[in-house]
Amino acid sequence: MVGMTVVSPARKREWRVKRGMGQLRAMRAATGFVLFCAIFAAISSAHGGRVSLVRGANETFVSVVSAATPQLIAAPSRLIAAAYKPQASEVQIYPERPTPSQPAVPNMPDAEKKPPQPPKTEQYTLSGERYEKAIAYSRAEYVLYLVSYLLGVFVLVVILRFGIAAKIRAFAERKTPNHWLQGLIFIPLLIAVLDLCSLPIHLYGHSLSLRFEQSVETWGPWFWDWAKSELLGIGAAILMVMVLFRVMRLSPRRWWFFFWVAALPILLFIFFISPWFVDPLFYTFHPLADKYPALAADMEKVVQRANLNIPTDRMFLMDASKKTNDVNAYVTGFGASERIVVWDTTVQKLTTDETLFIFGHESGHYVLNHIRNGFTFFAVGLLAALFVGYRLFNWAIGKWGRSWGIEGPEDWASLPAMLLILEILVFIAMPIENGYSRVQEHNADIYGLEVVHGIVPNSAEVAAHSFQVLGEIGLADPNPPALITFWLYSHPPLAERLVFAHTYDPWSKGESPKYVKALPSPPK
Repeated sequence: MVGMTVVSPARKREWRVKRGMGQLRAMRAATGFVLFCAIFAAISSAHGGRVSLVRGANETFVSVVSAATPQLIAAPSRLIAAAYKPQASEVQIYPERPTPSQPAVPNMPDAEKKPPQPPKTEQYTLSGERYEKAIAYSRAEYVLYLVSYLLGVFVLVVILRFGIAAKIRAFAERKTPNHWLQGLIFIPLLIAVLDLCSLPIHLYGHSLSLRFEQSVETWGPWFWDWAKSELLGIGAAILMVMVLFRVMRLSPRRWWFFFWVAALPILLFIFFISPWFVDPLFYTFHPLADKYPALAADMEKVVQRANLNIPTDRMFLMDASKKTNDVNAYVTGFGASERIVVWDTTVQKLTTDETLFIFGHESGHYVLNHIRNGFTFFAVGLLAALFVGYRLFNWAIGKWGRSWGIEGPEDWASLPAMLLILEILVFIAMPIENGYSRVQEHNADIYGLEVVHGIVPNSAEVAAHSFQVLGEIGLADPNPPALITFWLYSHPPLAERLVFAHTYDPWSKGESPKYVKALPSPPK
């Protein structure tokens, strides 16, 4: 995604995160503004302003801002086995791939004997044990997401209903008569309350990723990352809320438009500086050519074919293995901050050809203008949401404001009401946002297949097998429910992507590729 919440590279799987993948949890403050940044992240998919190859529905789950108690969190996990127990059937059970060995045919001349051929990766297959783990992990995250969202809404309602926001505002008023200094007290306190309420969800989500061997980050470093995310989130919330309340005072009837105008360049600037100042707070980066010069040279071939202006000194290796078992590569930033990042887990667990396909997919996001188009889509959606939120906000304050202890729309205590409305709107808009994202991800898959064709031998099989490996490592759901896919998946289900990669072959059919029309000889 372009990843703004500015979501930590921590959804999917986090998103995706998807899966507590350790992506940048920065700015995941419990504010509507940060929630809308999450839309931007999912559209272009990846956290911290990055576009990611494999993050799907699960990237969002374990990082959702909400509140919970240990008892409420534990209850859904106890229901998983009964509600989502895998059923053996020809549709759901995926056998292990056969071995490539073939028995010799008796009496066949040596000249006619064919050497053993490796099996083709025609479908997403998991062993019985791995399949059950993938089902249990995915279903646990689906349930965790639903519980976290509902509890997040519940906490905001409680804060309003019992006048907690008004009491925090009164505390700030006792400390200083200055309205803006009151905001500097109120905003961090409110965000701290919301995030402490959501901490059990984060704890359970990380324990889930540890139990299913998705994360290797111990609790000490995890808490340090969480603390850094909180500081970044509170800073972002202070900036955005101050801007919001300033324009509310200047234009009570048009603040939704002027805030939109002010917010867009701020978010774009955050995306621009994230590779330099935000990402390094969570991960260590090294020049890729220093450790893997051959891989950097091969990636340069894809860069030149994709017409990207990214020299080898902008290719970096990220030490992801200290926190996650997941694999990924991405392109992030723009202009002077544009760069390629390859996780060290990717180099360790995938072949060079598979890594090149993953990078080809990421290149597609830039060449096909998914970053620009995604930001435009986000901007239009944010404007619509702010307008609807403005109407609902004034209605809610007029109807319940007095009972909530809120003196008017410009009262600091009205902020939870705005957050509640925006959080509900974001949830309702998820099918639209994720549907748009799935189209972009599918097109990036096509581009990745086309741009490495001729550079990577048997590129379709290489791409299909890379999806297989990604699924095995990440415990991708082999059969996600249709409603879950429709509502929550920012990427097409991995099984569908694998089948498409294996069958996409316009060249053998005499057809023109969709995006990479002319294929010059790869640079040497």
